[in-house]
Amino acid sequence: MSRTKVVPIPVMGRHHVNAYLLLGRRPVIVDAGTPGSARRIRDQVAAHGVDPADVSLIVVTHGHIDHFGSAAELHRLTGAPVAGHVADLGPFRTGRVREPYLPTGPMGRLMARNKNLHLRVEPFEPGVLVTGETDLTDFGIEARIMPTPGHTAGSISVLTGRGDLVAGDLIANSFFGLVRGRPANPPFHDDPVRNLASLREMLALNPTRLHVGHGTPLEPDRVRRWASREHRRLSRLEAAGRIRVRTEDRTPGRRDD
Repeated sequence: MSRTKVVPIPVMGRHHVNAYLLLGRRPVIVDAGTPGSARRIRDQVAAHGVDPADVSLIVVTHGHIDHFGSAAELHRLTGAPVAGHVADLGPFRTGRVREPYLPTGPMGRLMARNKNLHLRVEPFEPGVLVTGETDLTDFGIEARIMPTPGHTAGSISVLTGRGDLVAGDLIANSFFGLVRGRPANPPFHDDPVRNLASLREMLALNPTRLHVGHGTPLEPDRVRRWASREHRRLSRLEAAGRIRVRTEDRTPGRRDD
């Protein structure tokens, strides 16, 4: 099988919100962007010389509407099934995210007031229901879906055979890519401690680069240094009882695989 190539598909701005096209024996799309962006994604896929009808799978990394907002329409435009984790079935089936959003800092507190984040979008039923690590060889790429819970309970990432990690909102680029190469938390995490554990598990697999939902690609060594600082920060906040977590999403000592 040919090696998998990762191609960014900007959904909003140059890298404010990203989807990705994975190229192998057959193409796979990761994430479906904001509501109303399906045709833009389809057209960018075609601009890379790929017939959208050849897309074998659409992987949705988690149940926030800037990642699954156009999943139903993109499914209709390509005919490809949508893959999503069972723990985020609620948002997928209702078209609504779990409320409230839990901000990671000032930007999240500001963004939580944005009415566009609280809209109901077109729901969908995943044709491929993810419950654990999932090999994507049958869909034409050398890659695996990896459960990475924390940002939401059903967050997943895609790790290619070349070591590229398409990470959704496991980690972000500072200020949505305005500060290139600088790791940062996305505006929200349902469970920041669990998310950091998932991030460190992925870093232990020695990825070559992290491709994020918001911003430009990140180098693993820089993310490792950031993760060490974040671990110390979260430890202090936990000790002070200042971390908010969705109790329904957190199962101590358990991963979804």
